[in-house]
Amino acid sequence: MPGTRRSGLLALGGIALAALLAVIGHLEVNEDLSPWSLTVSDFAVSDRGGVIDTAMVLLAAATAVLLPALRRTPAATTDGHQAARTHRALRRRRIGWAEGLMAAWAAGLLLAAVVPTNDPGTPMGAAAYVHRYASVVAFLALPAGGWLLANRLPAAAARWTRRFVIASAVLAVAMVWSAFPGDRVLIGLVERLLILAEVTVLTIFALVVTGSPDRGDHAVVAPRRRATTARPRTPGRGTAGRSGSHSSSWSMSWRADSVIDPERLG
Repeated sequence: MPGTRRSGLLALGGIALAALLAVIGHLEVNEDLSPWSLTVSDFAVSDRGGVIDTAMVLLAAATAVLLPALRRTPAATTDGHQAARTHRALRRRRIGWAEGLMAAWAAGLLLAAVVPTNDPGTPMGAAAYVHRYASVVAFLALPAGGWLLANRLPAAAARWTRRFVIASAVLAVAMVWSAFPGDRVLIGLVERLLILAEVTVLTIFALVVTGSPDRGDHAVVAPRRRATTARPRTPGRGTAGRSGSHSSSWSMSWRADSVIDPERLG
């Protein structure tokens, strides 16, 4: 489709702009906020409706742009017609689950951007709990969806996607440990590494979509015909036999006429 590469470029632009805004949001906040012990949400609530919230909305929009483009991207081929028929239904089911998980990631980002958390050091209210669980859904949905979508990517992209998904899972476990039994030790650092790994997965998807060939660009190539060399025709036995029979019959008729008509002998 002609819009596949355009969607990939739009998603890449949205991801790059979101990363830039997130960096700006960390530089413009109060110096008392520590990125090592406070989460990104703690930074965002100090600048409500600012650049960090905008970055979250941009990441959600980039995901929404990528989902239809990933559906149009040609899947990796499977050797053997029987294997392709066997895995076709399973592949469709996986794609459906992956798209649902990616949509959950985008919805969680949007909800977390709209509903703020509480200020650091204050009791959590209802909005803060909504923000927290929306963030948890987003953090868990993207790695799961990325793992399922990796089967649709080229070999190198699939390999890197699985590596960053595994890193995301490890960092998510570390963040849960820090949030509960770990007394929030380095929770800000762990969360930022987790976000970096998950945004990298999203970037890989955008790069694959950008580099995928549009279906309308494929040219139909006619199969080549084998070059054949003309063989010199040699007279076969049938031809020689026919020419020999004509010569023999002419000779016999001439002799017979010569015997019958003695004047021809002179």
